[in-house]
Amino acid sequence: MNAADLPAADTATNRYYDPHLRCESVKLLPGEYFATQREVAIVTVLGSCVAACLRDRKSGIGGMNHFMLPRDRDDRDPASARARYGVHAMELLINQLVRLGAKRANLEAKVFGGGNVLPGVTALNVGRANALFVSEFLREESIPVIAEDLEGTVSRKVYFFPVSGRVLVRGIERTHNQTIVEREALYVERLRELPAGGSLELFT
Repeated sequence: MNAADLPAADTATNRYYDPHLRCESVKLLPGEYFATQREVAIVTVLGSCVAACLRDRKSGIGGMNHFMLPRDRDDRDPASARARYGVHAMELLINQLVRLGAKRANLEAKVFGGGNVLPGVTALNVGRANALFVSEFLREESIPVIAEDLEGTVSRKVYFFPVSGRVLVRGIERTHNQTIVEREALYVERLRELPAGGSLELFT
């Protein structure tokens, strides 16, 4: 099998042709990820969530995830279910990249999101927690971050082109945040129903 025949691997269901970008596009919702060798546009909109765009700098195999740590005001344990969920979200994407032929040692990252956009969370800035988590995870895994746009008070629309590694980011003003906030609020409710713990199969 040559590189052009490599399949995509993902949980994304929203695929379409973007006439402005003139290419196949895949839109990620909260909790989804997509990995591929083909030059498609992976698109997502981020409020408090974060997206890690990971890419094998030699093969061009790349992908993106979109996730949020579960909110827990009493969580002070870095090894808690909250942190484990973030590790799980990152490893899902990394494992899929490796299955497609990427080398973990060749991965580089661009990370986005973590805005303080959810109402009523001034005391617990969920976006900042997400931004700190993804930065710490990548540092511990020795995956270099070559670009980032984290935190702040605006939502972002992110376009990632995995083969070239190019990323386009557009800020979204607060007046257009309502759909994003509602989508992330529903995502938070789903996270609260997830069981703690769980095991992962890791690839190196």
